[in-house]
Amino acid sequence: MSFRRVLFSLAGTALLIVLALAAAIAQSDVPRQTVAVAYPLDEVINVKFRGTTLLPRLKGEARVKRSSRRGTRVELSIENVPRASELGGVYTTYVVWAISPDGQVDNLGEIKRSGSNFVDSKIDVTTPLQTFALIVTAEPHFLMKVPSRMVVLENLPPQKPGGASIETVNVKYIGNSSDYFRNPGVPDIADRDYRETPVSLLGARQSVNLARFAGGDQDAPDELKRAEDDLRAAESGWRTKQPSVEVDVLARKAISSGAHAEEMALARRAARLRREEIRRRDDALRSAEQSTATANQRIEELTADLAREQRARELAERDAAAANDHLRDLRIEVSRLREELQTVRTEGDAAKLKLARFEGERQAEDARRDAERREQDRRAGEVTLKHTLAQFGTVRDTPRGFQLVLSDSIWVGARANTLTAAAATKLEPLAALLASNPDYQIQIEAFSDSKGDEVSLQQFTQDRARTLADRFQAAGIDSARIQANGMGPANPVAPNTTVTGRTRNRRIEITLTPVGRSTASSQ
Repeated sequence: MSFRRVLFSLAGTALLIVLALAAAIAQSDVPRQTVAVAYPLDEVINVKFRGTTLLPRLKGEARVKRSSRRGTRVELSIENVPRASELGGVYTTYVVWAISPDGQVDNLGEIKRSGSNFVDSKIDVTTPLQTFALIVTAEPHFLMKVPSRMVVLENLPPQKPGGASIETVNVKYIGNSSDYFRNPGVPDIADRDYRETPVSLLGARQSVNLARFAGGDQDAPDELKRAEDDLRAAESGWRTKQPSVEVDVLARKAISSGAHAEEMALARRAARLRREEIRRRDDALRSAEQSTATANQRIEELTADLAREQRARELAERDAAAANDHLRDLRIEVSRLREELQTVRTEGDAAKLKLARFEGERQAEDARRDAERREQDRRAGEVTLKHTLAQFGTVRDTPRGFQLVLSDSIWVGARANTLTAAAATKLEPLAALLASNPDYQIQIEAFSDSKGDEVSLQQFTQDRARTLADRFQAAGIDSARIQANGMGPANPVAPNTTVTGRTRNRRIEITLTPVGRSTASSQ
């Protein structure tokens, strides 16, 4: 027995998590679309329903018959309806809606349920619509005017209608977009309240909350007070354990009063906003009239100013006629001076160009001499550098520069990339020497013998080259001067068939290339 209770508890928890995730997805403002059915006169049409992503396992069926041009009867049955609060704290019940293709909605009624987790519910209602879609939504109370976006059930197009021609029309609609449904300040209904409190009383509470949220305190205080009084009467009846029927009547009266208070608050708020808009327009009109009067006065002032300006212009034109003759003479003189100035500027530009050419030639000659001097200094220092490098290994000339070859004895083993203690000490003065000669690019190439697969040997030599490069960088050599390459078994200097030959092939070649030559070769 204990195991069964635990199993049901885990199943209920999983269901709550799924419903909560689905509810979060459903809160988007994307319009929904469903199918409206044109029901034929005096024929019974069986319509299947499917659950939305909120409750995909929910299902239902309806018998629909349009018996007159003023009424269509709908008998709807739904299986396994969960508690409405599981879809969100503001929801207490379910409402059936009919939606016409032009967007007209009709609240057909509430799906009543008991206090258990799941129930099978039925409803028998009539709507004046003839072509409509049927949906079921979770609502705060049963007197909502517009369906919420929490749609849990939609009708499907009729299947096998018994030979009758059934027309369907796609219907688009958007649910209630009130911020009340998304306001984090709206308290959830406690699970204990939902289980123990009548659904109609929960709906009455939400009805009064909606009236307050719509601004009932400001725009419908009398109606809101009446709704609150009705809610207190229903609460008192429930606390004093009056018959459930009487509590239900009192609660539904409170729902009606709350819905009326909400409706009046919204209507009066809209009227108040319209009055404020009219007042703003009137203020704008008065301001425009004042601006017009000011503008007319300004026009008169400008007209007088214009007359004075015209008289002044006539006088100025006479003075201008006399000045034009003098100006003509001045222009002739200016033209002559401009020609002389242009001649002087041309001669000056030619002199500047000649001077710039001489200066460029001088700078080029100075640069050439500096380059020759630096090359001579480098060559003189290269002899000393080679002689010093010979203390660390074999030095030889190559097409790229000169090269220092380090034997395999600097490593702790034939396949190791760790330097011996003696080699590490010996490399410190070598790194210092290379750091003090910044005019050379340093290329470190590590080679191996041919024992082993090529990929492993390539990685092995790359690790050795990287170890030396890190040593040199730690000694202060700029990393931009260093290039470290693992060459694997390439370019052997001795046969790999003997131990001596393989030892010779496991070597490090450090090539020093003058910076100018390195740049030229890369171009």
